[in-house]
Amino acid sequence: MKVAILGATGFVGSALLKEALDRGHTVTAIVREPGKLEKHEGLTAKVGDVYDTTSLAALVRGNDAVISAFNPGWKDPNLYDDQVRGTVSIIAAIKDAGIKRVLWVGGAGGLEVKPGVRVIDSPDMPAWVKPGSLATMNALDQLRKEPELDWSYLSPSAEMKSGVRTGKFRLGNDQLLVDASGHSTISVQDYAVAMIDELESPAHVRQRFTVGY
Repeated sequence: MKVAILGATGFVGSALLKEALDRGHTVTAIVREPGKLEKHEGLTAKVGDVYDTTSLAALVRGNDAVISAFNPGWKDPNLYDDQVRGTVSIIAAIKDAGIKRVLWVGGAGGLEVKPGVRVIDSPDMPAWVKPGSLATMNALDQLRKEPELDWSYLSPSAEMKSGVRTGKFRLGNDQLLVDASGHSTISVQDYAVAMIDELESPAHVRQRFTVGY
């Protein structure tokens, strides 16, 4: 497939990029600094600004799908506002480009740990994490208001770190997945596997889903 990836040099985006290229997809990486990307067959790097809706639409036009791993950065003092503004622009650009399929890197904060109680509601949630968590929850709200987009929103487990690509994990929906020890973890490599699986074989269209061990 032809797929555009936003934020392809980031922690999650780089894992998604590798997984997509390793499976033979043709990828357009929309990044701020294309020099950070190594040359690879099937990869085209383009400089893009997610806040410039018109130019972003031109950059992604012609692709079969867009994967958004956009994050303005955890150190951004205006993280929530900047991420929400970026989400608005990305969705508008995708629609302007005539693309229907969009896959979104979500967060774990909106997942339920028990009925009516979300991860973000825990008093143990660090304050610095909340703006980004709320912004990814806002992205889900925005996607749900777009009836013409075939979107899928993938939430990670509570803990996502670089690790091993096993290809062995569980999928869920709106509830946080925990293992037998009560831990909620996934490697970013296996998160990428789940996302590219969804790209190739859509099973969660217009749904949030999650992945964990």
